[in-house]
Amino acid sequence: MFKQLANYARPVLDWPYIRRTRRNHGLEHATVHLLSSRYKGKRMAGRSSVGGFVLLANVPTEAVEKAAHDALERMRKGEHGLAVHPNCGTNLVTTGAMATLTGAVGLGGGDRRWDLNRMSWTMSLMMFTVLASQPLGMALQKHFTTEGDPGDLEIISVTKRPSRWPFPNMTVHFVATRRG
Repeated sequence: MFKQLANYARPVLDWPYIRRTRRNHGLEHATVHLLSSRYKGKRMAGRSSVGGFVLLANVPTEAVEKAAHDALERMRKGEHGLAVHPNCGTNLVTTGAMATLTGAVGLGGGDRRWDLNRMSWTMSLMMFTVLASQPLGMALQKHFTTEGDPGDLEIISVTKRPSRWPFPNMTVHFVATRRG
């Protein structure tokens, strides 16, 4: 179903600005996959844009650079699944939106004295929704918010930037890209 929707949306998804951001998002995830296997237990977060991606991770910049280049090479060789990551913000937004909608429907309307009776039913339905939203978020990533084929994307540089609020104790790395 999502593949068909993505095919309909292809003219928009292939706009250069959007395609390049999606490719950078995929490269960000692939880089995090590779770093996570080497630096187990380290917390990492990222944000992609048309010009590359920012990675918050207390790991050496040289390790980020190597992981980014290795990730790009592996994606070029067909490992497109590296572009999808279970901790992506797409999954969080999907889960939050679905749980909120479920809660609003479950507790909305009706007589207030029955709200306590509906609360356990609504909570159970919301837990099911959270479980069901995870594969949905992964599918949205795969078909809409990331691109597993890097095309002609190139890494220009990997630099360390000073961290600021709200992450004063995190190392900020910027991976600059072009083309794509």
